[in-house]
Amino acid sequence: MHKHKDKKAKGECCSEQCSCSDAEQTPAEEYSPEDYEALVAERDDLRTKYQRALADYQNAQRRFTADMSAAREAGVERVLGSLIPVLDHFDLALSQSTGKVSAEQVLAGVTMIRDEFNRAMGAFGVTPISPAIGDEFDPAQHAALSQLAAPGVEPGRVSGVYQVGYRVGERVVRPAKVTIAPPAEQDPDAPAEGRGDA
Repeated sequence: MHKHKDKKAKGECCSEQCSCSDAEQTPAEEYSPEDYEALVAERDDLRTKYQRALADYQNAQRRFTADMSAAREAGVERVLGSLIPVLDHFDLALSQSTGKVSAEQVLAGVTMIRDEFNRAMGAFGVTPISPAIGDEFDPAQHAALSQLAAPGVEPGRVSGVYQVGYRVGERVVRPAKVTIAPPAEQDPDAPAEGRGDA
């Protein structure tokens, strides 16, 4: 009994499973009612601040979602506003009587519509990737479909363009589809490089 009382007097736990230390335990008598009220007030203040911060975060998240949706709609509206006139010109061209227009006039009209479409895309930062025959092959902007020899084109350079590519700023949306000139054929009678006569 005395041992048990001595442990309690020293602030130690009497349970073998308890891992409390003297430093972690403070007698309840050391706290005054004012200290308790201050702690409760601090807790309530922190809870209020947390709830306010959580509400602000949720409101900001809702505003961000709404702003993203509005920006997406405004972007689509702007693109459509530029492309609708191009569709109007297609409709106008299709309404022409086939007996009254020549092939040259149709070709000129289609060319004008294409130019207008390219201007509309240019307003949004879209530029064509249109390499010329003989240009250096750039794998970041060109997709090689095959190798094809062409007169006057050095090996490894663009020898044909099948489809124009497009990019927005520096980002490639679609690479240009090209063919590249194959390596030069080696003359079978020429001595192999690095091989000397014995």
